[in-house]
Amino acid sequence: MSNSTTKQVGVIGLGIIGSRVAANVAKAGHEVYVWSRSPHAVPNFLSSPREVAETTTILQIFVRDDAALLAAMNDMQPALTPRHIVMNHATVSPQATLKAAEIATRQGAGFLDAPFTGSKMAAQNAKIVYYIGGDETLLDQVRDILSASGTQVMHVGKIGDATVLKIATNAITAVTVKGVAEALAITRAQGIEPQKLLEALQPNANYAPLIGMKLPAMIQQDFEAHFSLRNMLKDADFARDLAAKAGLSVPAIDAMANAMRSQLDAGHGDKDFSVIGLQP
Repeated sequence: MSNSTTKQVGVIGLGIIGSRVAANVAKAGHEVYVWSRSPHAVPNFLSSPREVAETTTILQIFVRDDAALLAAMNDMQPALTPRHIVMNHATVSPQATLKAAEIATRQGAGFLDAPFTGSKMAAQNAKIVYYIGGDETLLDQVRDILSASGTQVMHVGKIGDATVLKIATNAITAVTVKGVAEALAITRAQGIEPQKLLEALQPNANYAPLIGMKLPAMIQQDFEAHFSLRNMLKDADFARDLAAKAGLSVPAIDAMANAMRSQLDAGHGDKDFSVIGLQP
């Protein structure tokens, strides 16, 4: 039964992250209504993004790319009102972020640029960290919803700034994993037990939680998707586009993106992006 703190929340996109966020928001006591391009046998699954917007006032979007975000926004547009706050959590291009914000604000709705860091287990355990671009007054109205699936909510600037920072941080993540994959290949080629590489890295200054998360699975060649290669390549291409527009040379990102594209062409797009280092 609803109470004064219960909010009506819509989640658009029930992939690896969106499905887990929806579950955590419901667990926190809110009424959650959902839609995804692929039908899901879950409670409160509605027929369209527009129906979700007609039923709720807070909207969280977890879709794959620019086209999916703008399709959802255009579908919802007739139902959006000044009572709505739309949060886009998908990592998309800055241009798509600004276009989505324009669609919302044209209807008087609030909009927050709200990408996140954290993959499958972070979403499952409500340990996502959100980067927020936009009006802090709007953010204050939805902090409790974000806190249902996250441990930290960081306001980083205006709409679009959060998207750029998310793209930049993902570039670091992918380049790091590519370096770890190459180090693992060298270790194996020299006949050294791969576990020794992990042991050597743990006291090293370059050790990071990312290495602890990815290297054990890479050693086992376990590439179950926590964050897919296809999605990481999309983000790498966004980074390359931003660099090109600024006249910047980014050879490390270029090499990493080319390696991911080769694995995509080999049919590994839906595996975890750590498959970037899989040897032929």
